[in-house]
Amino acid sequence: MINPSHSLSEVHSSVDTEKKGWRKVLAFLGPAYLVSVGYMDPGNWATDLAGGSEFGYKLIWILLMSNLIAVLLQSLSARLGIVRGLDLAQASKNAYPKWANIPLYILAEIAIAACDLAEVVGMAIGLNLLFGLPLIWGICLTALDTLLLLLLLRKGMRKLEAFIIALIAIIGLSFLLEMFIVSPVYADVLKGFVPSKLSGDALYISIGIIGATVMPHNLYLHSSLVQTRKIDHSTAGIKKAIKYNFWDTAIALNIAFFVNAAILILAAAAFYVNGYFHVAEIQDASVLLEKLFGKTAPMFFAIALIASGQSSTITGTLAGQIVMEGHLNIRIQPWLRRLITRLLAIIPTLFTVIYFGGDALGKLLVLSQVILSLQLSFAIIPLIHFNSDKELMKGFAIKTWIKVLAWLSAIIIVYLNIQLVVQQIQNWMKGVGDNRILIFLIIIPISLGCLFLLIYIFVHPFLYFSNKERKQLPHGYAELITEDFSIGYHHIGIAIDFSGKDKKIIQSALKQGGKNATYTLIHIVESAAARYLGQNALDHETQLDKTNLMQYQRKLAEMGYRADMQIGFGKPPVEVAKIINTEQIDLLVMGAHGHKGFKDLIFGSTVESLRHKIKAPILIIN
Repeated sequence: MINPSHSLSEVHSSVDTEKKGWRKVLAFLGPAYLVSVGYMDPGNWATDLAGGSEFGYKLIWILLMSNLIAVLLQSLSARLGIVRGLDLAQASKNAYPKWANIPLYILAEIAIAACDLAEVVGMAIGLNLLFGLPLIWGICLTALDTLLLLLLLRKGMRKLEAFIIALIAIIGLSFLLEMFIVSPVYADVLKGFVPSKLSGDALYISIGIIGATVMPHNLYLHSSLVQTRKIDHSTAGIKKAIKYNFWDTAIALNIAFFVNAAILILAAAAFYVNGYFHVAEIQDASVLLEKLFGKTAPMFFAIALIASGQSSTITGTLAGQIVMEGHLNIRIQPWLRRLITRLLAIIPTLFTVIYFGGDALGKLLVLSQVILSLQLSFAIIPLIHFNSDKELMKGFAIKTWIKVLAWLSAIIIVYLNIQLVVQQIQNWMKGVGDNRILIFLIIIPISLGCLFLLIYIFVHPFLYFSNKERKQLPHGYAELITEDFSIGYHHIGIAIDFSGKDKKIIQSALKQGGKNATYTLIHIVESAAARYLGQNALDHETQLDKTNLMQYQRKLAEMGYRADMQIGFGKPPVEVAKIINTEQIDLLVMGAHGHKGFKDLIFGSTVESLRHKIKAPILIIN
């Protein structure tokens, strides 16, 4: 049974872990692999290519540091979901006041849109490199992966995870082959693990690498995905779940580190060594690979890019659903949620290609990853607070040494982000001339507002640590039920559609009200004439429907029931709602239409639309 208060309720606790030996370990493996694709998406490619081509192997230590921070933070995210049964967005909603939650939600949505933008660009470039498909068409084509996500979710969580792992295998194999082709000097690679000073472009690209590696939406996603596992909620069961999920995280993210390091090493060995120092464009990288190593290298490069974009876009959609449901408690159709996310990414990408050309997409990718990094602090700080709370986490609150490492990671990220913002504002001040006033009126106030919010979400848990009695579930608690049967239905509406189910629907309605109630037979004529002419429609379908409805009315009268009839014209949800509200009907009995999925998109879902338009309860007869 689906509980709508659960994160990703349609797949919550859908994977059984009550198995023995290695099968039990395998049952826990999966969530971190869905998360890990966000650590090797096309946004990473842009920052890794830029870093490797401009600075050689010098920024590998940034990748390693980012990966270690990612393992730590993702394990904290998994711990939160396992112990408290809440995702990060739900926990934030319960911990912070509404005025703070709204900007936190907006910032999270901006991060998801920035992430999805990278997937759109990567997929379009990959299709262009492999098949010669124009960028404009490739960008538009990415809207269709909405359907792929819906299909995979309907097949179950394990099928979705298997699909993602297959894509990760394609990416990994492609770069393994690339390493054989470019043959880097591994002694020079090892020198890149020694930390060096960051400033200027190196700082900008490093922050882009951090934003591309430690992605904020993955923290929301992981805390939800671990809840797809059905676990034993005893102390021992929770400890096992935390342990197995940590190993899942460590293995998956180290695979992601290998891919990221391979991209940076590829850029350093192929471009930096050969004097191409400013290759941030993925298309340029492919052309140079072909020039330097033949046609095989760019082919594997494009295949990996397509697999990367497709896998990352699926997890980005899930994160968007989690953030919206958790922060705002708003649930919309998954296909609509996916479409909204994708359009937010497609529109700026199309604008960039049309007005600045395809060559500007690399800069757009790097910018999207810097945006992700800037938003990261707003997810990390609450996450550390929630995992440190001994009252809510009980015996599973993180130990002091883990807390120190987590806060140290947060400090590094916040410091680098503030340094970048200050540096960027200074650069803008030098270059805008007479438009400097816009920076004072727009950019600086927004930056200060974000800084204030960051300080607030850090300080708030220390000031209001005793306020633990707020609802921890989005929909609250069960109400007290008593034997009070005062609710009686006096006027019952019966929706008739002549589909062969009318007898069962009418009998069910009569059982609800008996002979003391009044019944209104309702039918909506949906013919073309009815839609355009309304009550003036005199077509054959309208006349036949009226005749059939009158037969039902006469039969009920013969049986001793009070019944009248109402006919509407046009869209069933709208017309039925008008009749229900006008006639003051206090119960509607109707049949299920029998179709679902894509047929709902084509034929419409009367019940789903109708329940938002009327206050009367609805009894659905299958």
